[in-house]
Amino acid sequence: MKLFTNNTFACLILLLILLLLSCGKTEESNRPPNVVLIFTDDLGYGDLGCYGNPNIASPNIDQLAVDGIRFTSFYVAAAVCSPSRAALLTGRYPIRNSPKNFGPESKNGLPKQEITLANLLGKKGYATAAIGKWHLGHQKGYLPTDRGFDQFYGLPYSNDMILPWCPWLSEKDSLFMYENSQPNKLVGFDQDHLTENYTKKALDFIAKNKEKPFFLYLAHSMPHLPISTSDQFKGKSEGGFYGDVIETIDWSVGEVLRELETHGLSNNTLVIFTSDNGPWNNLPDRMLQRGVERWHTGSTGLLRGSKATSYEGGFRVPAIMRWPATIEKGTVNRQPVNTMDVFQTILSIADATGPDDRVMDGRDILPLLKGEKMTLNEAFFYCTGTQLQAVRKMNWKLRVTKKEGVQLFDLKNDPGENYNIAERNTEQVEVLKKLMIEFSNNSSATIAF
Repeated sequence: MKLFTNNTFACLILLLILLLLSCGKTEESNRPPNVVLIFTDDLGYGDLGCYGNPNIASPNIDQLAVDGIRFTSFYVAAAVCSPSRAALLTGRYPIRNSPKNFGPESKNGLPKQEITLANLLGKKGYATAAIGKWHLGHQKGYLPTDRGFDQFYGLPYSNDMILPWCPWLSEKDSLFMYENSQPNKLVGFDQDHLTENYTKKALDFIAKNKEKPFFLYLAHSMPHLPISTSDQFKGKSEGGFYGDVIETIDWSVGEVLRELETHGLSNNTLVIFTSDNGPWNNLPDRMLQRGVERWHTGSTGLLRGSKATSYEGGFRVPAIMRWPATIEKGTVNRQPVNTMDVFQTILSIADATGPDDRVMDGRDILPLLKGEKMTLNEAFFYCTGTQLQAVRKMNWKLRVTKKEGVQLFDLKNDPGENYNIAERNTEQVEVLKKLMIEFSNNSSATIAF
């Protein structure tokens, strides 16, 4: 007796395949999301097409914004390299742990009692990799593989920390490429393929860890001076050599996005693209004497100031996030958000818990990414080294320095900080001064009043 007809058997096989596919999709959707955090170096607010640059083409980054959320008031916690990275990876203002840069001469780095994003995600089963620039200590105990990352490939500090650019260094401080905890290749000024090499390592990491959640921290050394790119990109941009370098980074972003798509990971991966601080517009004489042209240093767009200043051009940077499963396409957010919020939000989506024995300065902005209403009216503080120079609350920004005195700006109507309105808004000045005093009392920051 024939139990099944050929058609019935075929239908059963088809049903079984559909069930298996359905199970696979459920397993994927239940898996914690991957995180790809792309952190550029000295990229200015006005350096990308989607932020108004008329000459530099950035189609992959622009598409990232079309497919996700673009922030217009995104802040880093410091306007120089190491402190900014410390805040991103610990969720704390750098005045609490690392207010200075860690160069070749440094004997330490990010304090060992600090807990990094990689530490916490690793405990949740994430594969973790730091690729690119580190700049949080290169001595034993301070490298990425000592701070929660499974692997490291990159430079231990900035690509200019080499003779003759930094005349206080010696030959023993030569710039090496690190593989995990060991320097394995002398780099020096041979940096033309740096962005491409970082990208290849990033793609390898994604492919290798496609079956489990991963955290990829891709920290490009560019466009920090000395800018470099390969022959493949030279002379291609309408934005000159600096534009060539930015378009190389854009190429890298495209490669990463395509790799995620190849492995079916796009929908369940939060991709973040931002910068560690604004561009270095006011170059030291030691650089200008070596033929570095000022226009090689990027654009802050309509913003005032630059890297190492507490004006908006130093602290406000481009930032884009894409997560198709969660973020609505084409979203623009104008509320103040910062890298310490990124720390808390990544912990939230990974169902991880941060330390409860110290002050944490970020907020979980996952509701905002989901399109829910979220009022972000907490104060944001601008520290330069150990000095607290400014505070922003809502649209008001108070800046106080010995050189410029008291400055009050309405960032809604004057994002370029062109008009000091302190004298006719004395009550608002006093309100913001009190916030600065309170923050100073709860940290080691000093104020110029």
